[in-house]
Amino acid sequence: MVSVHVYCPDCQCIDVVRYGTQRNGVQRYRCNNTGCPRHIFLLQYQNQGRLPAVKQRIVDMALNGSGIRDTARVLGVSPTTVIETIKKKEPLIQQTNERLLQTLDPAQVEVIVHKVEAAEVDEMWSFVGSKSQQRWLWHAIDHYTGQVLAYVFGTREDYVFLELQALLGDVPNELIYDSDSSSIGKAIDE
Repeated sequence: MVSVHVYCPDCQCIDVVRYGTQRNGVQRYRCNNTGCPRHIFLLQYQNQGRLPAVKQRIVDMALNGSGIRDTARVLGVSPTTVIETIKKKEPLIQQTNERLLQTLDPAQVEVIVHKVEAAEVDEMWSFVGSKSQQRWLWHAIDHYTGQVLAYVFGTREDYVFLELQALLGDVPNELIYDSDSSSIGKAIDE
């Protein structure tokens, strides 16, 4: 009899046991490591949207300005999977990359702080189930560098734009440009 070790895809631990099967007959496994962030997993997923790497790419593409349908088409998953992943990850998304900051040596990090001269504000939307359940991503980028300055998830109402404007801080309203959005234009004029 041949024994093959199954490794946990997250913590690489070999303390893994069989944990039943899916409805379609695919074997499930459970990692017994208490420090592992994900306990139950499959060796091969039939639905690519369930892979942790794909979920991370969904978040990365959303933060880089890709739309819901664009992300779904590129990654080969459904738009519903993209929206559900973004909704689940929203509370965990931070304004800074904490993992990267922890790996850097503070003596070797050069921080460049410059005043934003102009910001571009725009919004993207998609829907969940029906067009009456719209989800909006409001974002602001530096006009000259293209770097993301701030973003907010919400509805297409003035108070959501005001949240984004509060994140921008001291960028004067006359230096914020929009793309013909009635909500943004109206809130900027006030």
